[in-house]
Amino acid sequence: MDPLRLPLPQSPEYARTLRMLGIALRGAHADSVAWQVQSRRLPVLGAVDLLSRGPVARDPADLDAALTRCRRPGVPLLLNADGIAAATLRAGGFWPLLTPATLALLPLGSEDAMRAAMHQKWRNQLNRATRHRLKISRLPLSGNHWLLEAEARQASARRYRALPPGLIAAFARANPGKALIWEARHRGSPVAAIAVLRHGRMASWQIGVTLTEGRRLGAMNALLWQAMRWLAGHGHDLLDLGMLNSDDAPGLARFKLRSGASAHRLGGTWLRMGALAPLARHLPARLAA
Repeated sequence: MDPLRLPLPQSPEYARTLRMLGIALRGAHADSVAWQVQSRRLPVLGAVDLLSRGPVARDPADLDAALTRCRRPGVPLLLNADGIAAATLRAGGFWPLLTPATLALLPLGSEDAMRAAMHQKWRNQLNRATRHRLKISRLPLSGNHWLLEAEARQASARRYRALPPGLIAAFARANPGKALIWEARHRGSPVAAIAVLRHGRMASWQIGVTLTEGRRLGAMNALLWQAMRWLAGHGHDLLDLGMLNSDDAPGLARFKLRSGASAHRLGGTWLRMGALAPLARHLPARLAA
C-alpha cells in the first residue's frame, strides 16, 4: 500500500524542522491517518494549537475522528482546513475566519504524460527556452545561495508572505538531500532559480526568482521542467506549486496552471474555542461555506 500523500505542514520532514527550531509539536502518523499540530502563543488568544492542511486520511470517513483527536481541552485550535466539509466543521464547533485559498497541484509521472498535460503556449515557451542553451544545475540548498536573499527582497517588494528563508534553510539542515535548488545560468551569470522541498510522495515549490534576462529567455519554464523530470524519477508523484492569486499575480497563476497543474481549493481558516463552539454550531450555512 502506498504511503499517505502528506502536504508539507503535515510531513515528518517539516516536524523535524520545527523541532530543530524549538517549536513544540505533537501528532500521530499511521498508514491510514496522519496529523501534526504546532503549539504557539498568539496575541489576544494566548496558547493556541495550529493544524495546517490536516488531518490527512486514506478514507475521508476517518477525518472527523482524527480531527477530534487533534484537539486539546481548553486550548483554541486554529485550523487551515483541507478536505473537510464546511458543514462538518460548523457542526464541530469551528468558527470561520478566512475564506478558502486555492493551490496549484502538479501531477508528476512519465515525461510524455507531463508534456501532454501542458498548455500549448507553455510547451512552446519551454521549447524556446531549450534553444537558448541555458546551463541548468541542481544544487543542495544552502543558506548562502543568492536565491534566498533575492526571494526576501522580492517578497518585500511584492508584499506577499512565504516561508521565511531561515525556515527553509533550517529544513535543509534537518533533512539532508531534501531541499534542492535548480539554477539557470546564461553566459556564466545566474538568470533564475527555484527551491523545492521534498517530503514523501510530494514536493513543494517554495521559492522562484527570475531576473530580467531570465524572463527574456524563458528560464523558469526550463527550471520547472527539469525539476519535474527529476522529482518524478525519484519517487514523487505530486508537486505543490503554492497559492494561486489571479487578482494580484495573474501572470504567475497562468504560468502554474499552464504547466499542467490543477487548481485545488482548500477549506478556509477556522477557529475552535470553548466560548465560541456553541454559537458556531448555529451559524447560517452561507457564513461557513
